[in-house]
Amino acid sequence: MADTKRLVDALVRSRRGGLAGGLAALGGLALIAGLGYRALARDGAPAAARRALSAEDVSDDDADLYLRAMVAATLADGMIDTQERARLDAAIDEAGLDAAGRRDLDRLFADPPAVDEIADRVADPDAAARVYAAARLAIDPDTVQERTFLAQLAEALDLDAEVVARVEAEAGA
Repeated sequence: MADTKRLVDALVRSRRGGLAGGLAALGGLALIAGLGYRALARDGAPAAARRALSAEDVSDDDADLYLRAMVAATLADGMIDTQERARLDAAIDEAGLDAAGRRDLDRLFADPPAVDEIADRVADPDAAARVYAAARLAIDPDTVQERTFLAQLAEALDLDAEVVARVEAEAGA
């Protein structure tokens, strides 16, 4: 899908519109990258070997992976409710997705990837934290199915509980 970066960005921003302060001003891709980066920091200080990715640093493949994680998270409870549908439609419009892009997205929603399919495309802990952050930003885990999905994703990505807790603390704010 040619407009994946714009779509992921719009989906996160539409979902996180209520965030206060600087987080609200960030684009969706920057928010995903920042959450992943901070989640891997130890004792509140960034790890010297890591740097935060900007939205420009996100490859098309990474954006596609974030989108797949977001779709799988959204469908974890087996449905898209009216509020989720309205947000999705607004993000599609904002991203300027053309008819072919909409069909690609519809196909993805019709056949969302499994947790293992997502995890198999992740090469390192930094990417794992960003993928988890993307999935978490896509939903409010208010059902057992959504919480189970996130737990399974964290396990498949081999994320430790500390990293998951940091993403949860910021994404749930």
